[in-house]
Amino acid sequence: MKTAMRGMKRTHYVGDIRNVPAGEKVVLTGWVQRRRDLGGLIFIDIRDRSGIAQAVVNPETDPGAHAVAHGVKPEYCIALQGEVQMRPEDMRNPSMLTGDVEVVVRELAVLNEAKTPPYVLEDAVEANDVLRLKYRYLDLRRPSLQRNIILRHRAAGSVRRYLDSHGFIDVETPVLTKSTPEGARDYLVPSRVFPGKCYALPQSPQLFKQLLMVSGFDRYYQIVKCFRDEDLRADRQPEFTQIDIEMSFVEMDDILNITETMIVNLFRETIGVNLPVPFRRMTYEEAMEDYGTDRPDTRFGMKLKDISDIVAGSDFRVFASTLAEGGVVKAFAVKAPHGFSRKDLDSFSDVVADFGAKGVLWARLEDDGWKSSLSKFLQASRFDAMGQRLDMKPGDIALIIAAPKNTANASLSALRLHVAGRLGLIDPNAFSALWVTDFPLLEWSEEDKRLVSVHHPFTAPMPDDLPLLPSDPGKVRSQAYDMVINGSEVGGGSIRIHTPEIQKQVFEAIGLGEEEARIKFGFLLDALQYGAPPHGGIAFGLDRLIMILAHAASIRDVIAFPKTQKAYCVMTDAPSEVSPVQLAELGLKYGKEG
Repeated sequence: MKTAMRGMKRTHYVGDIRNVPAGEKVVLTGWVQRRRDLGGLIFIDIRDRSGIAQAVVNPETDPGAHAVAHGVKPEYCIALQGEVQMRPEDMRNPSMLTGDVEVVVRELAVLNEAKTPPYVLEDAVEANDVLRLKYRYLDLRRPSLQRNIILRHRAAGSVRRYLDSHGFIDVETPVLTKSTPEGARDYLVPSRVFPGKCYALPQSPQLFKQLLMVSGFDRYYQIVKCFRDEDLRADRQPEFTQIDIEMSFVEMDDILNITETMIVNLFRETIGVNLPVPFRRMTYEEAMEDYGTDRPDTRFGMKLKDISDIVAGSDFRVFASTLAEGGVVKAFAVKAPHGFSRKDLDSFSDVVADFGAKGVLWARLEDDGWKSSLSKFLQASRFDAMGQRLDMKPGDIALIIAAPKNTANASLSALRLHVAGRLGLIDPNAFSALWVTDFPLLEWSEEDKRLVSVHHPFTAPMPDDLPLLPSDPGKVRSQAYDMVINGSEVGGGSIRIHTPEIQKQVFEAIGLGEEEARIKFGFLLDALQYGAPPHGGIAFGLDRLIMILAHAASIRDVIAFPKTQKAYCVMTDAPSEVSPVQLAELGLKYGKEG
């Protein structure tokens, strides 16, 4: 059955035949999506990365091709030659890119047969994720995944063209580098040449791009693979791709303006969407107060409001104890009609439980007054004040949480998204982009029992806050910024520290002594002493950006060969054991279990 191509070299991609004049000869190559035998005529849907087209095999036109067509099955690799013709009016398919035309086959060759796939390779078919990843080379034949990978290619090209045209230079940085753990765990690579020593795979090119600024390459970029050994989620992978950018002789506004335009250009070139400009700017404090998160989804309302002062001194013990312990009472209003039953309201406690809140209280404003789980404890005047602060009208309902501030924010943020999704308040085709700025420089880590960097220890403090660094470092703001689109952080960066004196102060604030700092970052500290310019940059998660552009549910749908949420490659069985000989060469051996 299998034959050589017999000179049938592709003349057109399948999706392009819609623009070919009727009667013109074409040669198409690809895979059989489906075959339909109508007794005489045989219809074959042929697929390649550009789309699907219908081919007609008539025994009267070419008996040989008709005989071959009898034997083809789904996913056979084929080549066919024939003429394009318009379909009859009543047989056109408006849902198909090539639905107005078809190819009358004159010659058909089976280039390779195929086993029956473990599942039907169509977008509408739902298959187990593990099965899809095991047969990823087949799953990638599905049109939706092919569109995502092509979109990724186009997005990378858009970014490169933009940055090239703005004077940036693409520079490769090392993949085997020094382990400087600060944040996520490194992937380590043992060295055979230096027994007992390891390289690390880079979590980002952060230090190298700063060194490039010292070197005089004042505008750098790289679309680069990065690695982090951390717990995974739908939007994370152990290896991921960054659009990495750094600039010298700049302030924060310079970086935000040029990269904002890059993202606007990216959306326009790839999916034809014009993002409103300029992007809104929101401080970290504002984001946390109004949305409970530093990556707010602003496609809908329902801002959070602090009502602690309104309920202070009430008879409700939960409010009293929470406020006495330094917590807050916060709420947001859901506009009528919401259609929440008492069962629905009770179920909201399950939504917030994972975030530490012990329950959700509610209060509904009705035409004749308030109905609430708090009616026994709050006077009408307190309800009225709350309703005024939340801008409530009859039929609206307030959802309330009393908890430590961080817990209240996280819980209400999750509940806000849950409610918006349930009520259909989020337009899936809308895009809301903003900048979040003025992050804290440091935060307390319960795990480490010390202050740690919110972003990384090379982030510059706000100049006005520098006097606080030795005495009250927890109150110091940073010159850091994140770009957020539809509630997802797609990029983050900062102005960097460019003097050894300030870098030393930040290291001291996070408990990194001079000797340890020299061991980990001596090369950077040395470089800062040789006229390092003021500089800053940003890194965008390419995978997350494509996920948003493609409306994909998981980051795995925009990566050609992703891993599972346990960082395992089902297809290649990686990671896997290696031979004792290989381990011996590295001076290693497997540890005993138990």
